[in-house]
Amino acid sequence: MLQFTDITRLDAEALPSPCYVVDEVAVERNLAILAEVAEASGAKVLSALKAFSMWHFAPMVSRYLSGTCASGLHEAQLGREHYGGEVHVFGAAYSDADLAEILKIADHVVFNSSAQWRRAQPLVREALARRPGLRFGLRINPEHSEGDVPIYDPCAPGSRLGIPLSELDEQSLDGISGLHFHTLCEHDFPPLERTLAAVEERFGHLLGRMQWVNFGGGHHITRPDYQRDDLIRCVRDFAERHQVQVYLEPGEAIAIGSGVLVTTVLDTSFNALNQAILDTSATCHMPDVLEMPYRPGLLGAGEPGEYPHTYRLGGLTCLAGDVIGDYSFPEPLEIGQKLIFKDMSHYTMVKTTTFNGTRLPAIAVWNSETGELRVIREFGYQDFRERLS
Repeated sequence: MLQFTDITRLDAEALPSPCYVVDEVAVERNLAILAEVAEASGAKVLSALKAFSMWHFAPMVSRYLSGTCASGLHEAQLGREHYGGEVHVFGAAYSDADLAEILKIADHVVFNSSAQWRRAQPLVREALARRPGLRFGLRINPEHSEGDVPIYDPCAPGSRLGIPLSELDEQSLDGISGLHFHTLCEHDFPPLERTLAAVEERFGHLLGRMQWVNFGGGHHITRPDYQRDDLIRCVRDFAERHQVQVYLEPGEAIAIGSGVLVTTVLDTSFNALNQAILDTSATCHMPDVLEMPYRPGLLGAGEPGEYPHTYRLGGLTCLAGDVIGDYSFPEPLEIGQKLIFKDMSHYTMVKTTTFNGTRLPAIAVWNSETGELRVIREFGYQDFRERLS
């Protein structure tokens, strides 16, 4: 579990609970690395809003990256309104109403099937008459899996994401200027290298007709052990070989190691082992704990049995499986004690729910160099009520 800043210096007692806290120093560190990769490789790097759409940082992101990529209309609107730069959109499918709006604000629109691209032609022609610079692409499926978790593998057998070569209508490529693929999830460089070999093997005969190729997301470029020199070399070689502009759209890499979730112990009990109920929730506030699944890092805690006092930490919802994990502590937990989960910026805020009416965590910005701490958003009953009717 990555954490780039010394979070022991964070004054958790000064914060509401629960609360996401994002270190602006760590975010800028990540952005600077991505900008260096873009400069050295010639790639354009986009921020994938599906992973981290905390638009408080939009001005900072826009100073370093070329724009944003969205998974639908609302993310595209956020990118256009707050981030500037290019706006790229891919959706598994679009309603006519959403596509009409997307075509007003996006720079690249990527389709998930040849049939969808053909059906969209009336809207496409209207949009091009107004915005001749609009570009269109197709998402291809290289049928090459790199993911270890099926739910996060876009190339798993039977995937609905991307067009396999057997289903690509090569007679309908007029107006298509680029190809998009995505196979990675929290990966380093070698899986991308293997993916590119599969793409060139299956779709290489089309690359000469393209102006751009989007390598998708899942690149952990800002992780300390990522092979950035290899990535830079590979991008430059691919772009020169096929005479295309390469795009990268990392999501986690923007915010990795930058944030924490501050929580409070509400109660302790015993059932086969010590239990602790927190004012947070795996299912509501950190759903990847259950979906991936994984066990998040926790400041000052160890593996079960590593320290004298082991607890199962759970959320406050009615879901029996709302369990974060088992952790051990040097001392018994106390009611009201603050706990800090590590690396909680990406795929947390964007996935929160109010199941059971659970309060959403507040959002705070911290500067780990100066110590400045600002709560920029708190949530309450009105936020729960306005999601319903």
